[in-house]
Amino acid sequence: MSAPSPNDEAARAARQRHFAISLFRLSGAIILLVGMAISLQRFAFVQGDKAKWMGIIVSTLGFIQFMLVPRMLARAFATPKDKM
Repeated sequence: MSAPSPNDEAARAARQRHFAISLFRLSGAIILLVGMAISLQRFAFVQGDKAKWMGIIVSTLGFIQFMLVPRMLARAFATPKDKM
């Protein structure tokens, strides 16, 4: 067997990074939906005014994970430009 070429390694790393970013975005969307369900009092473990505040907090965290974390990861994973 021959050693993998640098292009194969770069493509593999890019796929892994894309998968990580997509996974964070998906989990953020799920957390956002759970937070909305909590604020609508769909779960028995929290009811009333506490449910609304807990739902707002969880939804906010899910929104941050859905919108901001993938952008920060993409910036962190970006190929550095050559400095001239």
